[in-house]
Amino acid sequence: MGLYLGIDGGGSGTEACLGDERGRILAKAVAGPSNPLKVGMEGAKKELLRAAREVLRRVSTAAARDERLVVAALAGRRHNRPLLVAVCAGVAGVDCPAVSRPLRAWLRKAVPARHHLLVTDAEIALYAAVGTAGGMIVVSGTGSIAYARDDRGRTLRAGGWGAAFDDLGSGYDLGRKAIMAALHDFDGRGERTVLTQRICQALQLTDITQIALRNLDPQQAAGLFPLVSEAAREGDRVARRLCAEAAHDLTEMSLALARRLGWRRMVHVVCAGGVFRSSPTIRRSFARYVHQRMPSAQVRLLQREPVEGALAMARKLAM
Repeated sequence: MGLYLGIDGGGSGTEACLGDERGRILAKAVAGPSNPLKVGMEGAKKELLRAAREVLRRVSTAAARDERLVVAALAGRRHNRPLLVAVCAGVAGVDCPAVSRPLRAWLRKAVPARHHLLVTDAEIALYAAVGTAGGMIVVSGTGSIAYARDDRGRTLRAGGWGAAFDDLGSGYDLGRKAIMAALHDFDGRGERTVLTQRICQALQLTDITQIALRNLDPQQAAGLFPLVSEAAREGDRVARRLCAEAAHDLTEMSLALARRLGWRRMVHVVCAGGVFRSSPTIRRSFARYVHQRMPSAQVRLLQREPVEGALAMARKLAM
């Protein structure tokens, strides 16, 4: 039986999905963050391999109770041919050749298969959304990015340039701005907000000034986003403003791509990532802003997991 492996590697975590030639999903597995720009190349390799091994182990345990299947798959041969027909890994940050070249070479050795494909996580999300058709995916998770493909196959991206210089509208951006708002509240420079107390509770701080002693990484800052979403639902003015700003920033990415691609017709705009999934406030604001500028756009939430897009792309490799 030929097996196909799809991997979604991002700043929050890594998911692997194993399927067969009949289109069935046999198993899924998760591992830690694997964006090489955030966890380093070795950290990315470790989590990508951990996810691949775990999903193979789950299939072998469920189907044959034979751990040798995992060994055979990662050794590359079973009955004189690779067990995996194709592997597609969508990993954040790999649109830079200095990152993609060594990671692609490593992937071919670490997870042997007849075919390999390494693309960005945005590309597998777009494939999960629209397949080979034209459309746009706007992702807001730990980071943020917009990625589009027209009917001729031309692709463009906007945003996604990392926490230091970009990632507007992301969970990281919202967490960082929530901390800023809390500090401004403490100083008397800004509006009072429940975020001040809730951040202190979440991070076990005596008062918000202690945040200056914490060296939060982007993933930790993004972990504060649920506090913003909850406060916005409860009517906190500052949290609602932050959500509106995030929706506006994400809209600007989508509009930039539409302008560059010359789109004046109906466009499929698909939202993906943890921020969109967990915040109806941001989803509604984003859709409203997009429709104000692109009335014919069809805005919807991604219904399939991005890793399923990677699995579908792996199957396509073997055609």
